Amino acid sequence: MSTQNKPIRILVVGCGNMGIAHAVAYHKFPEFEICGLVSRGDSKSKLNGQLQANYPLYSDFGKALAESKPDAVCISTYPDTHEDFAVRSLEAGCHIFIEKPLADSVAGCERIIAKAKEVNKKVVVGYILRHHPSWIRFIAEAEKLGKPLVMRMNLNQQSQGYMWDVHRNLMKSLSPIVDCGVHYIDVMCQMTRSKPVSVSAIGARLTEDIAEDNYNYGQLQIRFEDGSVGWYEAGWGPMVSETAFFVKDVFGPKGAVSITAKDAGASGQSDKVDSHTKTESIRIHHAAIDSENRFTKTDEWIDLADEPDHQELCNREQLYFLKTIEENLNLDDHLEDALNSLKIAFACDESVRTGETVML
Repeated sequence: MSTQNKPIRILVVGCGNMGIAHAVAYHKFPEFEICGLVSRGDSKSKLNGQLQANYPLYSDFGKALAESKPDAVCISTYPDTHEDFAVRSLEAGCHIFIEKPLADSVAGCERIIAKAKEVNKKVVVGYILRHHPSWIRFIAEAEKLGKPLVMRMNLNQQSQGYMWDVHRNLMKSLSPIVDCGVHYIDVMCQMTRSKPVSVSAIGARLTEDIAEDNYNYGQLQIRFEDGSVGWYEAGWGPMVSETAFFVKDVFGPKGAVSITAKDAGASGQSDKVDSHTKTESIRIHHAAIDSENRFTKTDEWIDLADEPDHQELCNREQLYFLKTIEENLNLDDHLEDALNSLKIAFACDESVRTGETVML
């Protein structure tokens, strides 16, 4: 179907943070036409109000899929529904945009990918950092540092109020290092383009508000075939420290590159969505020294003050989704990367539970 003739009818499933942002993009772009909003609560009505629209509202996904007859479905629900909603959407002949993680199990992820190939429909996973010019540059600069790389990243969130509700709900199906970690594992895999060989991880349950078998603080370590190593940590909750909650740092034989978000890294910003994608500036450090061990080059600063906010990133994600449909792009590598980062993240969960290093 060419969108030059008529827009892509899209069903928006899940009207929380990400669902709202994607709906705003669809509402803005004439190439899309929202044919329904789906959520269990009243968030869909609020979204209609926010958009000053009168889109059809549904509480039941199956009914929405049958009645709205979409060309595409945007899934921004909690991860435990992803596999079911995605497979049913594909079986109904729809393309899918789906928030990460693709599913809440490796088997579920593989099932979605197999179904997409079977019905020849597009599945785009919401790896928002892949559309961020600053993160694209960060990865490109890291690739110049030689091998092995040492990659250090975290995103700890001192969440309260509404955001603590969001995090508790997310932890009904996933740990923080799986839910957030897939982004940063994906970044590490792009930086090294090397095969991950093992992971080890630790975790702590710091609240009675989550299931006994889950944890709201976790830290993972990955070893790659080329000798590169990386760690990532994520903690959610009102008890989490905001000291050094935003670390994005890589070094190799030739030097280092770091994202330094002075404002986004400020106190009280850790649970705000915009601060998770803000970069502001990249610092490049050169390791070259002279005969007296003094640095021969000063550090460089790449100013990234003019950068997309969270909504603009979501807009770019949806333009990419549109492009994959219109130009029939091959998404095999995209889905393989999504599966790979999820496999690594779940191996980290296994390591937390068992106390053992997990070979990949």
